[in-house]
Amino acid sequence: MEHKVLIAGFGGQGVIVTGTLLAHAAMYAGKNTTFYPAYGIAMRGGMANCTVVVSDEEIGSPVVAHPTVLIVMNTESLDYFLPRVEEGTIVVVNASLVNKEADRNDVRPVYVRANDIANEYGDSRMANMAMLGGMIKATGMLPLESVHETMKKILTGKLAHMLKPNQEVLRKGFDSVK
Repeated sequence: MEHKVLIAGFGGQGVIVTGTLLAHAAMYAGKNTTFYPAYGIAMRGGMANCTVVVSDEEIGSPVVAHPTVLIVMNTESLDYFLPRVEEGTIVVVNASLVNKEADRNDVRPVYVRANDIANEYGDSRMANMAMLGGMIKATGMLPLESVHETMKKILTGKLAHMLKPNQEVLRKGFDSVK
């Protein structure tokens, strides 16, 4: 099993944090993984994306030309990356901010109302966790508990108070995908 994940959005939407968390969770689950971030000229508000490869086998390169999973946090990312994915790609769309469909018959769209879910917990900045939960459910690439355990290791110190809400938003995003 190998998943090539491309996560895209604007700087400030937690794209890089999502990729980092996914890569660490994959390591803790005993998978091979790579993480490759890319930023636009402005970190907050500029385009940001990253790729994460999660595999049972050795990974030849962190560069992903053809993702098997695309997570888009905004309309601009959907418009830019959807034409570039191959047939069969799972496309996870933030339906709170993207007011259009992933309009290709050869991909599998998954819609998560990520900002709405995060706002239920008082902070729209957790929308990335709802998207990650939805992606994990859609792909089955990792047990959700691996991400929960990873959060315990990453959300420490000044961020420790955000552990429980982030875990709850992750779970709600996971449960929102049928």
